[in-house]
Amino acid sequence: MATNASSFNHSQNDTKELVDVVLVMVPFPAQGHLNPLLHISRLFSSHNLQIYYLSFRDKINQVKLRVQGWDPLTTCNIHFQEFQTPPSHEISRRFSGKSSENNKSQKILLPAIDESLMLREPVGAFLLEVARKTRRVVVVYDSLMAYVVQDIVSIPNAEAYCYNGASAFTISSIYWDVALRVLHLPSFVGKLLIPSGFGFPNDLPSQQSSFIPEFQDFIRMQNSCGSSFCSGNLYSTCKVVEEPYLNVLAKFNRLLRQGKQWAFGPLHPVDLSERKCSNNRHDCLKWLDKQEPNSVILVSFGTTCSLSTEQIKELAIGLEKSQQKFIWVVRDALLREGEQVKVQEEDEERVKGRGLIVKDWAPQLEILGHSSTGGFMSHCGWNSCMETISMGVPIATWPMFLDQPRNAVLLTKVLKIGVVVKDWERRDELITRTTIEASVRKLMASPEGNEIRLRARELGEKVRQSVTNDGDSKREMDLFIAHITRN
Repeated sequence: MATNASSFNHSQNDTKELVDVVLVMVPFPAQGHLNPLLHISRLFSSHNLQIYYLSFRDKINQVKLRVQGWDPLTTCNIHFQEFQTPPSHEISRRFSGKSSENNKSQKILLPAIDESLMLREPVGAFLLEVARKTRRVVVVYDSLMAYVVQDIVSIPNAEAYCYNGASAFTISSIYWDVALRVLHLPSFVGKLLIPSGFGFPNDLPSQQSSFIPEFQDFIRMQNSCGSSFCSGNLYSTCKVVEEPYLNVLAKFNRLLRQGKQWAFGPLHPVDLSERKCSNNRHDCLKWLDKQEPNSVILVSFGTTCSLSTEQIKELAIGLEKSQQKFIWVVRDALLREGEQVKVQEEDEERVKGRGLIVKDWAPQLEILGHSSTGGFMSHCGWNSCMETISMGVPIATWPMFLDQPRNAVLLTKVLKIGVVVKDWERRDELITRTTIEASVRKLMASPEGNEIRLRARELGEKVRQSVTNDGDSKREMDLFIAHITRN
């Protein structure tokens, strides 16, 4: 695949002197993975470091358009390295063919998996080019991109750090499952890994029920590749949210010889005051300006989750019956197992007047940061979780797959800042209008919901404090920068 390294050459003004440290960001080519590594680039850029963000041209255009809270085009030391987007006929779909009926939605991710594998050659060539003109190349790669960056072992002045896009709770609980059920570690080893009096909630969602076989195979491939060159791990979380689980992860990482770890989330900006004064605001934010404080629930399931036509109807009726105001973010048409799934006109009519239906994309972070937003019905992707936690908004959990079911447990059973909409034990059943109505009412208009909202607000204040000069996340970031820029 053709690549273009001219941006690196140009940015160095053809000097023959070695650049001290350059950071190269390698995200997985899906919106939920592109976005956090761009946010990390913003954090790194404030330390006067040169950053290169690598992906396909269409993915870079997408993430530039959808980033919230800041403008990457005005940040002079972030450089976008675009690779030619592969034609659809070149995607092999080598992982397709094993999904169960219950996990069809996950197949939306399969093209991204196949696309990602095609980046090994161009990314490797770019890293070699950068390494020739740099004292140290620091690669930050998504945990799903270890296969792509594996050739880093042949570059002596390069080191790689794995960005983990799931919660520390989810990752550490999966490690613990593997230790108990696969490795059969003796009990004394378990006591060393898990502090006294600490434990995970019972009956966590199983990996088999959350991950389709294709994705499990893909993750195993990444783990086997990354074990030979990972110098440390980065997490999008902070101690005030997940300190016990970060402590467990630190022990596992030492056991696995995965180097140090740093947690400096939330990655996104938490101060949106400048955006509130902007004239270029989304129409839904102007609508929110007219609503009462904490009166609106945001309903959004991310960029890869889909609902059946029947489920969409139940959701529309449930929202109508709840009598609560809402913003419902949908994509106009979803391709789900060859079926075009749309929000029908009758469903739009049903909810007109009480809420807004926003098609395709909406500024989720700004919606969550608005004073009129009092709840969030979410698929519990970790980016969305960290956004809503940082903004102090409680969650109605509707997990779909992957890490989302365990994230939902963290929110409802551990942090206690959410209510359950979708019970994972009954994940194959239709979520009825009655269940949806009851969950929304509980979160938005009940004494219990008010208590949940108070806990969410208090946690949000602590999280926002963590990124200030005296906060834990800021210290973690400073420690990581000191580590990669060491002599």
